[in-house]
Amino acid sequence: MTEGAEGLRSVPALLARNASRYGNSPAYREKEYGIWQSWTWAETAQEIEALSLGLLNLGVNEGDFIAIIGRNRPYLYWSMVAAQSVGAIPVPLYQDAVAEEMEYVLGHCGARFVIAGDQEQVDKVIEIQDDLHQFEHMIYLDPRGLRKYDHTRLHQFSHVQDQGRAAYDEFIKELEARRAKLDYDSTCVMLYTSGTTGKPKGVVLSNRNIIETAKASSEFDHLRADDEVLAYLPMAWVGDFIFSIGQAYWSGFCVNCPESPETMMTDLREIAPSYYFAPPRVFETQLTQIMIRMEDSGAFKKKTFDYFMEHARKVGPAILDGHSVGLWDRLKYKLGEVMVYGPLKNALGFSKVRVGYTAGEAIGPEIFDFYRSLGINLKQLYGQTEASVFITQQPDGEVRSDTVGVPSPGVEIRIADNGEVFYRSPGVFVEYYKNAESTADTKDSEGWVATGDAGFIEEATGHLRIIDRAKDVGAMADGAMFAPKYVENKLKFYPNILEAVVFGAGRDRCCAFINIDLTAVGNWAERNNIAYASYQELAGHKQVLDTIQAHIEEVNASIAQDEMLSGCQVHRFLVLHKELDADDGELTRTRKVRRKIIGEKFEDLVNALYDGSTSVYTETEVTYEDGRKGKIKATLEIRDAKVVPATTQRMAAE
Repeated sequence: MTEGAEGLRSVPALLARNASRYGNSPAYREKEYGIWQSWTWAETAQEIEALSLGLLNLGVNEGDFIAIIGRNRPYLYWSMVAAQSVGAIPVPLYQDAVAEEMEYVLGHCGARFVIAGDQEQVDKVIEIQDDLHQFEHMIYLDPRGLRKYDHTRLHQFSHVQDQGRAAYDEFIKELEARRAKLDYDSTCVMLYTSGTTGKPKGVVLSNRNIIETAKASSEFDHLRADDEVLAYLPMAWVGDFIFSIGQAYWSGFCVNCPESPETMMTDLREIAPSYYFAPPRVFETQLTQIMIRMEDSGAFKKKTFDYFMEHARKVGPAILDGHSVGLWDRLKYKLGEVMVYGPLKNALGFSKVRVGYTAGEAIGPEIFDFYRSLGINLKQLYGQTEASVFITQQPDGEVRSDTVGVPSPGVEIRIADNGEVFYRSPGVFVEYYKNAESTADTKDSEGWVATGDAGFIEEATGHLRIIDRAKDVGAMADGAMFAPKYVENKLKFYPNILEAVVFGAGRDRCCAFINIDLTAVGNWAERNNIAYASYQELAGHKQVLDTIQAHIEEVNASIAQDEMLSGCQVHRFLVLHKELDADDGELTRTRKVRRKIIGEKFEDLVNALYDGSTSVYTETEVTYEDGRKGKIKATLEIRDAKVVPATTQRMAAE
């Protein structure tokens, strides 16, 4: 369909339609200095046009790459659309990436221009600019701290817009010509993968990919122009791009940007979005905070909460899905809405959520069911950068914690003989930039893309179930299936456990590293008058280790009931002396575990888990917030966890 959906072939074309159709409706809001600023679609179009003219004035050519670095701000979203408007390609980067990580991406795409949010991002680029041979100009948004910098190649965002407005007569015909040239096959954005297994790859997504995916997914969930979304996830992540650019421009809804990460929860409550996305970690953190507050509350309040939450778990999801529920149960649920559920949703900022999604990692079923029991329409989707996000979605009324839904509109799925999931759709990426070999390995000549995940489709429902990463699914020494992510997700359900890494491929048993959640465990320590001076000290406390051991043994009992995965029970574990960190290379910027790197970095700890040691001394290099390096030394206790023998389990079943 080369003419595009409704004849709209590019994001700038959608912007023009929205300025005409929804001109006076809010397109963007941003909280600054505690006050919400707002821009209508008509004002947004004017701001983007001024920036586009300013980019032409600076010498941006068609096909140039423009890197965009910073937190979620309307101006940076405008930058991406302005780049597209002049025929350039926006490349958003993770704002928390260190200079060396940025150097690889900026060098790989050959960015001539950078648009940076503030002094911190400007400093990172200046630090590496001598090694960036194509780099010419940098535009900065926030002028604080930058007055005395050399402005030969440094330009203030508002000044670039002012120069664009002043040069309107000179450049408007060129801008109109470039916008008119954009079609469905023009590149819309280039997004870099998180680099779980190696260097990040530049995923080229076309207007066809973004617009067709945005159209199909918006219609699937009946998104409307009066919806509200909170844009707080990294702009370099494909999910933020499809929600805050693709779907926002297709549906015409408002994108709200919080003032800062620290005020995000307050801003969420003030906006009360109707459409919301968060990775499982955010929902887990919010639930942990709720439970901590309830532990600190009075006896009556705690008893009331427990009573009504027990009822909500029993009937809440059924009421949400429109199933038949008895009159007395409905009345009790309504009373719970007044006493508990309503105030709780309001405190979370979820009082108006009509459609909520989680994805990226599997979410613990108990966590998922908790939110749905409150009447929040939380669903799961399965997606990838290479798919422009959407591969599967859960239709209303068919929401379960153990599936990721049915194929999204326009998506085909097939399962290979080895269990790997393949898909093809209008959202399938064009290519990996400058990487024909990886493109060919991932996408075949018929457009089928290998996800790298193992799963199966339920015959009765057509829903897809994901087991684990295909490369991580292996076999134990005795041939039993090894699926570490399955076990890790069960462990991370407990508020005390922030992260888990399970080992066992090719070995006779599974062992695990555990990261405690400092907020949850620290709160427990304070309530019990347990003094501690650091994460390391708390992680090694006997009572903490006892608690983690109890959690692992509960998980083992649960895993033992699954005949296929019963061999994945954790036999031995240790609690790490440091939190796994993206700055130390142990996690990706999207906080996915880099299993191979962790195994190599902590090889001494892995060996100790398997050689029968009861403790192990280790020294680990860490990166502090200011970039300095240091060493942490610790002696870690290694514990055995009780496992449920498969024979015992079978006898119990019989």
